[in-house]
Amino acid sequence: MKLHIKKGDKVLVIAGNHKGESGEIQEVNVQKQRAIVTGVNLTSRHNKPTSENPQGGIIKKEGSIHISNLMVIDPSTGKAARTGRKADGSGKMVRFFKTKKAEASK
Repeated sequence: MKLHIKKGDKVLVIAGNHKGESGEIQEVNVQKQRAIVTGVNLTSRHNKPTSENPQGGIIKKEGSIHISNLMVIDPSTGKAARTGRKADGSGKMVRFFKTKKAEASK
């Protein structure tokens, strides 16, 4: 299954508790249709003291967000935009921003 986002994309959260926040995608889980975004949906994890971490403590970690709540940010305009796929001249599928659809077809 193909998704509209991929690792490394800059995205904007458009729904949920973190609406309006943005970040870069660190990881995408295709089966669950969820993604981990840098600095968004932080959860607290309480760790016991171990030999590696003798102090223990609370660690902040990013939780996953459903991909339907994310929108890719167009690097040229800096605004969130819908994406589509089309075949380029060599038959390879490429992603494009729908705001530039008229320009891309020329």
